Amino acid sequence: AGMASREEAEVQVSELELLSSMFPRREEFLVTDPLALAELQLAAASEAAEMPSSKVQFTLNVKPEVPGASMAEFSMVCALPFKYPTVPPEITVRSPLLSRSQQIQLNSDLKTYLMQNCSGEPCMLSAREWVKDHASAYVDRELSSSSVTTSNASQSEDVIFTRLWIYSHHIYNKQKRKNIIEWAKELSLSGFSMPGKPGVVCVEGLQSNCDEFWSRVRRLTWKRILIRHREDVSLEGGGHAEIQKQRKFSTLEEKCFDAHGPRGNHMDLGQLYQFLEQKGCADIFQMYFGVEGH
Repeated sequence: AGMASREEAEVQVSELELLSSMFPRREEFLVTDPLALAELQLAAASEAAEMPSSKVQFTLNVKPEVPGASMAEFSMVCALPFKYPTVPPEITVRSPLLSRSQQIQLNSDLKTYLMQNCSGEPCMLSAREWVKDHASAYVDRELSSSSVTTSNASQSEDVIFTRLWIYSHHIYNKQKRKNIIEWAKELSLSGFSMPGKPGVVCVEGLQSNCDEFWSRVRRLTWKRILIRHREDVSLEGGGHAEIQKQRKFSTLEEKCFDAHGPRGNHMDLGQLYQFLEQKGCADIFQMYFGVEGH
């Protein structure tokens, strides 16, 4: 298995290099988990290296021409399974233009296309081409088809409540700290931000607002930042009261637990643990620090 896995790692690395040379702008192509990429590069470079612990994940944004819409953006959220290209890539296409049923249909057709055309060969570019050529056709599709049932229509009314647990190598920069608080306010997110080393940020609120917050935050320059854990809860109906009921934090505040260390920057993790425990989130602490034993 060692040999095959290394070959697969090499193919994946060269395909990712090709993508980044073809799409140098972050808004076109962005690796969302730099750590997994670094592990993959090591695995490709040396027989002795361990296989990566997580799949490389990245986003490709495509702008097909949609009649009447100014260059609509479709986002391909991608992950490469360890066995890719022997097995197809995992891709989910999203766009604000698509209703839930249109998105499900588009993704299921893309999956079929990948199964039929992409076994054993790198296929991210042809997947991207397929989306560029076909995605816009799904936008108006259900107007012409009567297959949409009432249950489907009411389903798209479900509101998704999301809580993101973000981990950063450190957060010192005053401007970043200000951004975090101001953006959360602007997007009606509650939670907390713990500056220092490591940096921990939790935001909760509507899924679309959490996603927007994350896309802004990760565009800033970080030594390392990632989503450690994500919670999504589907709320039937999802009125204001339902959303408020899901919140574990009332506002977004910056929490500074007694800092110590040479620069007064290592936060007191015991205090963080007690704070999370009070909020009913003690298990998250384990996710952040249990495995790595910081």
